[in-house]
Amino acid sequence: MNPMNRIPLFILVLMLVVGGFSACSDERPPQMSAPEVVHNVPVFAIHPANMPDVLEVAGTVRAAQTSQLASQVMGNIVDVRVHEGDHVQRGQVLALIDDAQMRAAVDRAVAADAAAQQDIAAADSNLALADSTLKRYQTLYEKKSVSPQEYDEVKARYQAALARREMARAGQAQAKASLEQARTSLEYTRIRAPFDGVITEKKMDVGAFASPGMPLFTIEDLHRYRLEVAVNEDDLRYVHNGKDVSVVVDSLEDAQIKGRIVQTVPAADPTSRSFLVKIELPADPRLRSGLFGRAQFIRGERTSVVIPRTAVVARGQLQGVYVVDHNEVASLRYVTVGKSSGTQVEVLAGLQDGERLVTKPGDLELGGKRVEAN
Repeated sequence: MNPMNRIPLFILVLMLVVGGFSACSDERPPQMSAPEVVHNVPVFAIHPANMPDVLEVAGTVRAAQTSQLASQVMGNIVDVRVHEGDHVQRGQVLALIDDAQMRAAVDRAVAADAAAQQDIAAADSNLALADSTLKRYQTLYEKKSVSPQEYDEVKARYQAALARREMARAGQAQAKASLEQARTSLEYTRIRAPFDGVITEKKMDVGAFASPGMPLFTIEDLHRYRLEVAVNEDDLRYVHNGKDVSVVVDSLEDAQIKGRIVQTVPAADPTSRSFLVKIELPADPRLRSGLFGRAQFIRGERTSVVIPRTAVVARGQLQGVYVVDHNEVASLRYVTVGKSSGTQVEVLAGLQDGERLVTKPGDLELGGKRVEAN
């Protein structure tokens, strides 16, 4: 009988297990590679801080002075001298309406005024003659050389000459008024700019028939703009005329500008229960009517986590920050951001007090890398 057949089964299993461990002990475990090191990376620790509690209300930029020019007389438009976007000066002629009838009326008024002047000259001459005659008869009457009837007749002719002179003066005043009215009507055929500004709308062309009240142009003052916002009735207590507020206009690259509340319309919109608030903006050549803007009203203070906007990196529709752990290794963590204020942004969720973040990751991919702060 073979001696191996007398070896118990459990001893064979034990030998196999021991042999397996011996074989494994001869294999060295793989070594982990050290993380890549990135030098001169700015890092900062976050701490909750007090920040303004801001009520942000969206609105529209509008010109503080807007005028819609309309015709005051009837006639065909014979010339249009400006188009949308043209800058104009006060008094500049924008369009001409056919003035043939108005010129004829001026000519008639001029002729009537000249005739009235002649009438006055004749009346003055007759009055002078009647006055001298009355004075001679006055002397003769005192000497009893003329009868009372003759004296009364001369006196009556003097009073009639005086009345004719007054009528001639009244006629001249009427003629001058008619001449002024004719010249005013003639001036109405020239559509002029009421102030310096820009043409934002042209509503007619040459050949169109103008009638009184017909809109022709819309002009806006480029020097003064306002942001108009609708503030809910519950938040109206934070709005005070004359108070400065921060305004953000998106087309100005989100730069904050200082505005001043100049008017709160006292009547609320019955549909939205909101009040129209007008905020005057400082002069800026980039401002235009219709731009989107946001007014920021301060309601008080609140505690929040605020970090530099440069620390936030975008990954598609998500936003995150690089958090540095106790081993100085950075990892990307997605966070929920809130409102921005200048160069700072509020973080609503995702960070804890005392954690350290990379200040300016830029386009660097720092996930899993060891950072050395500068």
